[in-house]
Order: sequence, then C-alpha cells, then structure tokens
Amino acid sequence: QVQLVESGGGLVQAGGSLRLSCAASRSIFSFNFMGWYRQAPGKRRELVAAFGTGGSTNYADSVEGRFAISRDNVKNTVFLQMNALKSEDTAVYYCAALDGITQWYWGQGTQVTVSS
Repeated sequence: QVQLVESGGGLVQAGGSLRLSCAASRSIFSFNFMGWYRQAPGKRRELVAAFGTGGSTNYADSVEGRFAISRDNVKNTVFLQMNALKSEDTAVYYCAALDGITQWYWGQGTQVTVSS
C-alpha cells in the first residue's frame, strides 16, 4: 500500500504564500507521474502542477508564474510552493501519483483557503 500524505494547507490572506508537502511512502522516482490537483466546491478537479518528462514541469494557466512544484528525493517528498495567492486558489489540494500505467494513488487532501 502506497501512502501519500499532504500537509501545509491553511488560511492565508490574498497575496500571501503557502508551501504544500506530499510525503510518499516510497521513492518518488518509482512513480511514472506525480503532481498536484485541486478541487473547489462545485468545480471539477483540475491539474495544478506536475512533473513532466525529463524533469520538466507543467502548470495550469491560472497558476503559471505563481506556483512552483519541486521535490526532495532524499525525503521522498514533493512540494508545491504557492505565491501571490488569490481567492480563486481556494480549494482542496491533492497530491497524486501514477504507479505503472494503471494504478493511481491520491493523498487525503489539504484545504487551502485564501481570504480577500
């Protein structure tokens, strides 16, 4: 059983910053995909940031230039640095990983609330 544990969510004022963490129970290099999703009430879950091939990163247009995904290989942890937060960033954020081509793992989610 693979476990992904998110942390770092909370309440922050617009323009502020938060860093989310996703601690994996095994090497993050064992996954074919790792990224962050978010879901706001009444909205579909959307991909926010992810590692692409060759170490590249990909971001949703709405967060481009404000968010940054990174990783600590030793700690098996993926981060999402969120800067210049806006009220529309308010959502539950989920860490996701793909093992092979069929097995998806999800964290429990961490709430991010941005006040304005």
